[in-house]
Amino acid sequence: MKKILLTGATGYIGKRMISVIVAQGYKVVCCSRDVSRFSKPSGIKEDQIEVIEVDFLKEETMKNIPNDISGAYYLMHSMSASEDYEESEKICAKNFVSAIEKTSCEHVIYLSGLVNQKELSKHLNSRFQVEKILMESKTAVTVLRAGIIIGSGSASFEIIRDLVEKLPVMVTPKWLNTKCQPIGIANVLDFLIFTLFKKETYHKSFDIGCDDVLTYKQILLGFAKMRGLKRTIYTLPVMTPKLSSYWLYFVTSTSYSLASSLVGSMKIEVVCNKESLNEIKKITGVEPFSYEEALQRTMEKIQANEITSSWKDSFISSRSDSSLKEYIEVPHFGCFKDVRSYAYDDREKCLDRVFGLGGNNGWYGQSLWKIRGYMDVMVGGPGLRRGRTHPTQLHEGDALDFWRVIYANRDEGKLILFAEMKLPGEAWLMFKLYRGKLWQKAVFRPKGLWGRLYWYSVLPFHGVIFKGMVKKLATS
Repeated sequence: MKKILLTGATGYIGKRMISVIVAQGYKVVCCSRDVSRFSKPSGIKEDQIEVIEVDFLKEETMKNIPNDISGAYYLMHSMSASEDYEESEKICAKNFVSAIEKTSCEHVIYLSGLVNQKELSKHLNSRFQVEKILMESKTAVTVLRAGIIIGSGSASFEIIRDLVEKLPVMVTPKWLNTKCQPIGIANVLDFLIFTLFKKETYHKSFDIGCDDVLTYKQILLGFAKMRGLKRTIYTLPVMTPKLSSYWLYFVTSTSYSLASSLVGSMKIEVVCNKESLNEIKKITGVEPFSYEEALQRTMEKIQANEITSSWKDSFISSRSDSSLKEYIEVPHFGCFKDVRSYAYDDREKCLDRVFGLGGNNGWYGQSLWKIRGYMDVMVGGPGLRRGRTHPTQLHEGDALDFWRVIYANRDEGKLILFAEMKLPGEAWLMFKLYRGKLWQKAVFRPKGLWGRLYWYSVLPFHGVIFKGMVKKLATS
């Protein structure tokens, strides 16, 4: 059984590629900087998958990559994770090339962005620089360039959905008249898997997209039509990139840093080269479906609660690009704590309520949580806008409103959340079913005087929220 190395295995595309690779009879070797974030997809057998801890910014971790891999996917993007992400992406690419050349790997596939080489945004230029580094490898490399990806949980689609569903009338930047060529997530996965080991693609790059070339305005109105919503869009001749970024940040669930990167790209036309697209379609046999069909397929997945992965679960949606390991050990000293317990009526029903917290299901004392969420957004935090990927299931690394799931074990009856809201300190919220009771523990580690003042200022609200929450979760 051939081994396929998969980088970015916890990312939006990577999570979906695991099942696709296994379905073709390969064993997938998943790379993750933090194995505690990795959750094996259901239906995947132990002998079909291997998980290794690799950080491509740290050369010493390269030794964990097995020598007997046959192919590899490079699906890592550091977009807006930090101010110097361009340099980080170059280092990752160089370390990857160095590591992969020491293995028996025959073919590497890199998913990049559509590039107009005459004019590139900061983030598209970073992708292009990575592409050039990979192409210098002794190992055969194929680059697939995609534009806006339409799929459940994709950042592009969630922005489209937020704008259309929230705003009956939109006053928008002029870049909404920019042309782009979208592609459905299913077609992206098809191109990725059916390009593997195709020798006629070696040392080449190809543009992938559907046949529809649309402006971003047409994309928004197309979604509105599909949803049966009447929407009016006005474009302004002047709206600075910074103002456009704030517009996206406050209206949609995206982070400001991601909004800023996207705005930079949306000002530039990204349309496929017809010859390139036709060539890869002929080689792979993939015929992309239309934008309208991509929308319909996406909404069907959402309505059926079949969202395999979401950009919100990436640390790009957070305030930092961190490892969960940094927060898994909840501190005891120098912290403020609120500990409560209540006898539960039924263990399984109690677990359903605990693991169903947040998102559309809400929180106990929802009005106060909403106020806190609005306050968080105003100071640059994620607020409650991220929601949750699945209505009933939680996994390590998942985003949960302005929390991050650090530990989730239903059999053990334990859930630990780490706060990603803007705070003068660090906060954890823990739930544990033990000896007939639900134990709820809030821990706050303040930073300086402001942290202590913050804790005492919200203490009266904690008495209302936390007391009611543990009782509501424990009993129906």
